[in-house]
Amino acid sequence: MGRDAIYTDEIHKNGFSFDDKVTSVFADMISRSVPGYGQTLQMVELLAYQYAQADSNLYDLGCSLGAATMALSRGSTGKKCTVIGVDNSPAMIERCKEMLVDEQVEIRCQDILDTDIEDASVVVLNFVLQFVDKEERLKLLTKICQGLKPGGVLILSEKVAFADRDENRQQIALHEAFKRAQGYSEMEISRKRTALENVLIPETLDTHHTRLKQAGFCSANSWFQCFNFASMIAVK
Repeated sequence: MGRDAIYTDEIHKNGFSFDDKVTSVFADMISRSVPGYGQTLQMVELLAYQYAQADSNLYDLGCSLGAATMALSRGSTGKKCTVIGVDNSPAMIERCKEMLVDEQVEIRCQDILDTDIEDASVVVLNFVLQFVDKEERLKLLTKICQGLKPGGVLILSEKVAFADRDENRQQIALHEAFKRAQGYSEMEISRKRTALENVLIPETLDTHHTRLKQAGFCSANSWFQCFNFASMIAVK
């Protein structure tokens, strides 16, 4: 696993995309940038164990290197489920296939907005919706809900914003303190913040919960939060 030092390079101080360079250090980047990331993966496995229905499909939308894909696979052992990982980054998909070559999972290079969700019992969006155009988010969630079997669930993890400005500033400050503790410099933190400014668009938990209800889910609840990162579970 390569160590993330992308934003120490002057060439990469602006712009962010899931290209070859990001792919090569992504596992280190996300573990050092997202507080509670490992915990969310553990719970994806537990929730798959709880909610995966026999002979159904399980989807990891925006699978990157397949960490949540494998959590779904482990959690559904013995239920004869088909586990499908989807990502639109060719670099991510190529590396994901290399890492999961011996695993019984299906990996697709495809835009999640174009992915048909069929006969599903568990769908995961793990820090992915925040990169989808805001105008497309309800459409995507509605499609997921319609493709889920009764009793099926969506596990949605996101970076979130806060309506109260003081709380929002405090949570951002805590997140940046977390990144400093992981070895990122002030320059790296600043450059990455600039690179993501118009790419990663966070929303409040209330906005997410309201949209999930609009998409057709019977219930939507938060189960985890660490600073400005949170995870929700929505049940059809």
